[in-house]
Amino acid sequence: MMTFARAWGGPGGQGDLRTEAADFRVDEVLGFEPGGGGEHAWLWLRKRGANTEDVAHALAGFAGVRRRDVGFSGMKDRHADTGQWFSVQLPGRSDPQWSDLDPAMGRVEYAVRHNRKLRTGSHQANRFVLRLRAVTGDRGVIEKRLATVRANGFPNYFGPQRFGHGGENLRRARRLLAPDAVKRARGIHLSAARSWLFNRVLDVRVRDGSWIRPVPGDALMLAGTNSVFEYQGDEDDIKSRHDEFDLDVTGPLWGTGKQPVGPAVAERERAWLADESELREGLERIDMQARRRALRAVAPDLAWHWQGADLELRFTLGRGIFATSLLDEAVTAIDISRAQAGRSEGSVV
Repeated sequence: MMTFARAWGGPGGQGDLRTEAADFRVDEVLGFEPGGGGEHAWLWLRKRGANTEDVAHALAGFAGVRRRDVGFSGMKDRHADTGQWFSVQLPGRSDPQWSDLDPAMGRVEYAVRHNRKLRTGSHQANRFVLRLRAVTGDRGVIEKRLATVRANGFPNYFGPQRFGHGGENLRRARRLLAPDAVKRARGIHLSAARSWLFNRVLDVRVRDGSWIRPVPGDALMLAGTNSVFEYQGDEDDIKSRHDEFDLDVTGPLWGTGKQPVGPAVAERERAWLADESELREGLERIDMQARRRALRAVAPDLAWHWQGADLELRFTLGRGIFATSLLDEAVTAIDISRAQAGRSEGSVV
């Protein structure tokens, strides 16, 4: 896997991440309050040591329903302390005793009825508390990088988690999207392919500085929405709105359909990905619909403090933004949980 460009000068040190699950805490922020009754039990569940799909299967078995009757908004890592929402459809039934759920799958801390199933991507943001242990390097540089990230944002790269251990998801995507492929790529592989192409485009724009400098023909996204429009170059307030985090330059999530960019931008994006024609054509061949993703992510509430040699960070990120991409701007984080599991020893997350 290639190393992507960093925006603010690169990490000022390194530290150990996820020495234990409590070092990586993430809580979903729905952005609305479920309630009002209905046949779906919405559960706020805290877990460690189990991945989201395992918990969904366990909830289905515990409640005596089909797996498809259980919903969740986002996937959360097994090697973390996570709080997230699940829903269980229970038509005409009362709630089981959620406290009797296998504790290995987590603990239900709150339950409320709602009138619809929880769908993927329903939550608004994720709130993080991360602890990096035994940090070495220049603390002044690390804090300068963090302050710059808070003030200006950071490149919205998909993290290496998206590509699987050692990049296996991306390798499989290449095989399954090849012209002579027998099997069809699944969602996880399609996602890896599109994420990789997006990261390649973002890498180029970080290197030339245009990831935070809109140019005519760019597709700009209204913050907090998927609303995108082409920048014509004659709008007076675009720069100020961008600097105030109201607008962002976007990059491609590759697929078919007209992109809201000018001809010159479209040509540049294809040229930057000229060596990835099989991935691009494979996504087009199976009619994946093109979308856009902001090139910049922001964490205006980012805060940090030192506890001896350990660094604790607190911040909130929008759904789909990788905490590890924020970390990479300030500290090289060595993921201890993955190294101990023998999956990616010494890997940078």
